[in-house]
Amino acid sequence: MSLVNFTNLDFDQIKVSIKDYLRSNSNFTDYDFEGSNLSVLIDMLAYNTYIASYNANMVSNEVFIDSATLRENIVSLARNIGYIPRSRKASSANVSFFIEVTDSTIKTITLKSGLVCTNNNFGKTGYVFSIFDDITVPVVNGIASFDGIDIYEGSYVKINFTVDPNNKNQRFILENIGIDTSTLKVLVRDTEASSSAKKFINSSNILDVTSTSRVYFIQEIEDEKYELIFGDGVFGEKLNENNYIDVSYLLCNGSNANGCSLFNFSGTLIDDRGNNITQGISLVTTNITSTNGSEIESINSIRNFAPRAYSSQNRAVTASDYETIIPKIYPESESVSAFGGEDLDPPQYGKVFIIIKPLYGSFLSNSIKDNIKTKLKKYSVAGIVPEILDLKYLYLELDSNVYYDSNSVISGDAIRTKIINNVTTYAKSDELNKYGAKFKYSKYQKLIDDSDSSITSNITRVQMRRDLRVSLNTFADYEICFRNKFHIQNVNGYNIKSSGFNISGVSRPVYFGDLPNADKATGSIFLFYLDSSISPVIVKSNVGTINYLTGEIIINPIKIISAEKNDGGTPIIEISAIPESNDILGIQDLYLQIDINKLSISMLLDNVESGSDTSGFNYITSSSYLNGNLVRN
Repeated sequence: MSLVNFTNLDFDQIKVSIKDYLRSNSNFTDYDFEGSNLSVLIDMLAYNTYIASYNANMVSNEVFIDSATLRENIVSLARNIGYIPRSRKASSANVSFFIEVTDSTIKTITLKSGLVCTNNNFGKTGYVFSIFDDITVPVVNGIASFDGIDIYEGSYVKINFTVDPNNKNQRFILENIGIDTSTLKVLVRDTEASSSAKKFINSSNILDVTSTSRVYFIQEIEDEKYELIFGDGVFGEKLNENNYIDVSYLLCNGSNANGCSLFNFSGTLIDDRGNNITQGISLVTTNITSTNGSEIESINSIRNFAPRAYSSQNRAVTASDYETIIPKIYPESESVSAFGGEDLDPPQYGKVFIIIKPLYGSFLSNSIKDNIKTKLKKYSVAGIVPEILDLKYLYLELDSNVYYDSNSVISGDAIRTKIINNVTTYAKSDELNKYGAKFKYSKYQKLIDDSDSSITSNITRVQMRRDLRVSLNTFADYEICFRNKFHIQNVNGYNIKSSGFNISGVSRPVYFGDLPNADKATGSIFLFYLDSSISPVIVKSNVGTINYLTGEIIINPIKIISAEKNDGGTPIIEISAIPESNDILGIQDLYLQIDINKLSISMLLDNVESGSDTSGFNYITSSSYLNGNLVRN
């Protein structure tokens, strides 16, 4: 029988192939009769072949990191190229409390390691917060104050192993699921009875490991568990027979524990005599709500970063190397963009600029930036200076008129709710929440159309917006880049619009406006206000320039007294424009975000589709262009 080339795993195709073979053999004559015994045997053979082919196909898929679906296989393939996936990360909070001590002979109070607080937030209960080490404070004037204590969500677990001399293949597996590996502490004693212990630290590579380095290596194995690997006497100190290993770590709930702000004290306090203290404990004050908890690295992230980490070889040389290394040293990063200073205008050679979108919040604190730059030193090439820039958002404001069949069984409001839910999900998806993202206009329209079967069409208009953070009561110049071409809708000006702000000498709010030059590539910026008839009155011309081709606005030195809008207490001026293309790119340092708060969905009856107005005489049309106000509300 010649080899049959199956184009797909189809039971009927396999069955036909077997019959074709039998048809060429005159010894069998009833193979094509469905009621015959031979036909039943053919079905069984085809079924067996189908199952075997399916299993072979699935097994071959699991051999490659791009096609594997089981986490343990993807992790194993990543491990072969030296990539260790990020573990779950415990959420942390900062709290304070104090103890009133009536006994004047007590000099110190110690808060024991382990459980400290339980959270008491409505709808978010059941999380416990712990510390890793004892904290001792002095008693001053009858008060022992525990100020600014960092507590971490999770249960503090301690386990131990004994090195078995008779087991040459002994493995040290941490059986729990949900371990935050950054909290691991490993101590090794000569024997269980020994009082002194040697501390072993985690090592991510072997380049600086010697035969006496007290290090351990960690790897993820099946079922999201972890295994500790110790040195062999060449790379790392080798363990001896009957060595006793103490391991402690946190079992946490990752991002689920973020947002806890109410805590009850549940820890253990002892005085300098060893007595427990249960009286005089104040309420717990929350300084910082729990944040920075994250889930174990997803399989899609492993697929993406494992090959890139392998190509960088733990060295930051190119911009893409920085994009790979940053998530390793700062796991709370959602997306990272890096580019060389040579790409700037004017160029800044010898520098690499990094922008990080954190998982929680909009910006990184200066302390986190400094910590990241310190950790980057062991990866960076000498002579290249990393600079971490603040995040810049390019907001998308979407205005849709959605037509639906008037014979629909559900109301327009219900359809609108479904659309908003779908758009919100899309706004949070990996497709947009990354640097270099692209808003695809046709896909967005399809998302709306697919929200309900009664929707017949939609007309969606797009605006893009940047928020200019201003310095009050001081002369400053500003540059704001959209990096997407502006559409010149009105050659007489007012193609951009802004929120209001105040300058000295003008008693009412003023706004930015633009006036194109004859080349329609550049223009000038002016200030205007609205009089009682809502007519614009130009206050001052040539206060800046605009480039419609690059989407860049430059404001000359100006003293702003106040602004109508603010972002977390920081005064801002919202500036928006209509893009030349409805496909918007988040280029270089810009991070795309759909502003759900500015999302507009208007439901309109499609009487033509429903048959109640077949002539279309009363059909309500929608313009594809944005018209209207000169200012932002």
